[in-house]
Order: sequence, then structure tokens, then C-alpha cells
Amino acid sequence: MYFLTARKSRNPRPRGWRGRHLPPSLPLALMGVSSSVVGASEQSSWSEWQVLQPEGPMLVAEGATLLLRCTVLGSCAEDMIKWVKVSAQDQQEIYNFKRGFFPGVMPATQRTLERPDCDYSIYIYNVTREHTGTYHCVRSAGSSEALGTKLDEGTSVTVQGAGDPEPDLWVIQPHDLVLVTAGDTALLNCTVLGDGPPGPIRWFRGTGLSREAIYNFEGLSHPNVTAARASERDFSILLQDVSTEDAGIYYCVKFQRKSNRQYLSGQGSRLRVQAKPPSPTETDEPAVEISPTGEYTYFQRN
Repeated sequence: MYFLTARKSRNPRPRGWRGRHLPPSLPLALMGVSSSVVGASEQSSWSEWQVLQPEGPMLVAEGATLLLRCTVLGSCAEDMIKWVKVSAQDQQEIYNFKRGFFPGVMPATQRTLERPDCDYSIYIYNVTREHTGTYHCVRSAGSSEALGTKLDEGTSVTVQGAGDPEPDLWVIQPHDLVLVTAGDTALLNCTVLGDGPPGPIRWFRGTGLSREAIYNFEGLSHPNVTAARASERDFSILLQDVSTEDAGIYYCVKFQRKSNRQYLSGQGSRLRVQAKPPSPTETDEPAVEISPTGEYTYFQRN
């Protein structure tokens, strides 16, 4: 059985793209050139927990919805997490999970206690050029000094306007969230439009230096992962016989062969694996058997 898509991206067609194979929905956000092969580690460690953010820069079309991902490992502390945007002009609090009203910004998921990690991703709707900047998912320490030590990390975002030059590449992951049952096959979609520089497409789970290589269209891959290429632009993959250990955020990434560096990445798809429901079992209620003579026999199932 294939996947159940729980949520699709809300990003409209990026302005300036004239490709003939443009799908109906585009990613919420698209990442750009990175500075290293595996990218700088987008992690922060505050004693027992870590903050993970994807690499930047990210490119999003003006008027679209921007998805900024943030995962906290080790402890869920909703009242201690906030988003801060830093630009050349100022530093601004974009969202605070504890207090305040922030028009046009919403959390991407609801908090639950059952999850092994805590997702503090946010959506920013109807972005404008003013949303260009670097976004930091940080702990509200109550101290400007403590907060300042966190602002050397973050996700850089550039908003593309209608009059900007047409990008040479789009990496499209249309599903924010993919939900499957353990034992089934998960389909993770990725479409690559445009040419860009020569180089392979690779899939990773997670971000930073600790991210895990999942599939390389020009090399090795996990034994349970195969390509599901319906066309030359399709770089989707199939994860077979998934388990709860396969859960996480998966990124479809374009690499530049000459420098062997990450060139462009999709906005990521979160794979959530639910436990397989128990098989139907016999009940403890008495059963009734009717003989050919019409007599009733009651017996207890074991």
C-alpha cells in the first residue's frame, strides 16, 4: 500500500518560470547554494537539547508561503522557543510559541507529547521582499547575551520578486508531510525543473553534519530505497517496508559536480510512520453454532 499524503504545499507557481512541465503545486521554500559538501551544521546545543535548522539560503516567490523548519531534540520546551529574523536593517521577533500575536505566521504542526522530537517549524504567509533575511530558531533565555550567542546560525531567506531574473533550477518537494503505516511503502516526491550546473541529485534525512545519506542517483543507496522515476524530471524515491525508525525530514538536493557542493535543495518532506494496527482477533464473547436439527450450541472461543 502506498503513502497517504497528509498535507501538500501551498506555494504558487514561482514568478519567472516558464517551463512546460510545471506541476500544479510548488514547494513552500527552495534552498540555494551552500558553502560546503555536507553543509555547515545548523545545530545549537543547550546542555541536554539541540536545535536543528536546514541549510540556507532559501528562495521563495513573492506572495507565496514560506516554510521555516526547526526541530528540537532532547526536550520539548514550547514556552522557550521563538523565531528571530535578522536583516541588515534590524532584528525582529517573528514568532514566539509562548506569547504574542503574529499576523501571517502560524506554527506548522501542533505540539504533542507522544513524539520523539519537537517540531517548531512555522509558516509565513504571503511573503514580501521585507521577509528577506536570516531566520533563527532560538531558545528564549531571557538574556540578550545568551540570545546573541545563537545568532551566528540560522536559515537565510531571499524573496524573489516578479521582475527578478529567472532562476536556472527549481527543486520541488510538493508534500510537506507524508503519512504511512509501518510495513508499507512510502513515496517521497521530488521534481527538478531547469538545468542548473552539472551534478547529481541526492536524498538526505536530517540536516547539518549529522544528516544521513539516503539515495544517490549516481551512486549508492539504502537497500530498501529505490528510484520511482516517471520522467527525466522526476527524482522521487520509494522507501519499502518502512518502520518507525525511518521517520524524519527528507531533503531532495542538487549538487554541483565541479565543486562537489550542494547547489539547491527542496524544502523537505516530513515522513511520519504510524504503528501497524493489530490484526483482527477472536473475541471472548460466546459463539453460537446451529446444528442441522436446529439445536443451538454455545461455546467459548480461546
